[in-house]
Amino acid sequence: MVPAQAQGIHHITLNGADRETSVAFWQDVMGMNLIFEQPNLDDLTINHLYFDCGDGRTLTVFTEETRKPPSEKLAQQPGSVHHIAFWVSQATIRGAEERLKNAGIPNTGIRDRGFMDSLYFRDPLGLLIELASYNFDPPIGTSHAEVLALAYSHREARNAINTEVADVASAIAEIRQRDAVST
Repeated sequence: MVPAQAQGIHHITLNGADRETSVAFWQDVMGMNLIFEQPNLDDLTINHLYFDCGDGRTLTVFTEETRKPPSEKLAQQPGSVHHIAFWVSQATIRGAEERLKNAGIPNTGIRDRGFMDSLYFRDPLGLLIELASYNFDPPIGTSHAEVLALAYSHREARNAINTEVADVASAIAEIRQRDAVST
């Protein structure tokens, strides 16, 4: 069997509550414009909202007016989604903590992950959301994934528990050296 070759995430669909809750969070808090809506074509009693993630992809939410946000925390069980991470700029993540606080949304504050910064909070239904921002730019013609894969090998060589800025810097230097030799 030939494996399917993904070209990226097309969209993610969440089971939301009512329309107002979904629009208030995804558009008004997250800044993702509601670009269109229509019935769920597999169940016309459910509404299907499409939000622009900012990179040409969409996040969609099924809503039904009788659904309300749950009062208990979502269960973390095998097969469930732990969290969704959105790629944001350093400028965005730096301002997000205060904006979330002003909107009454508790958050973790910015956490340094070595190669990126993270900020976590929950949507109105309890889904864990992460704003993630790389703290490096890959060399031109190279992806973040390529730099991180090489940084991982540097981390393993150090026998360290996590990838640090020094691993990323070494990976970038190695890529630049490789590119200089090949030109």
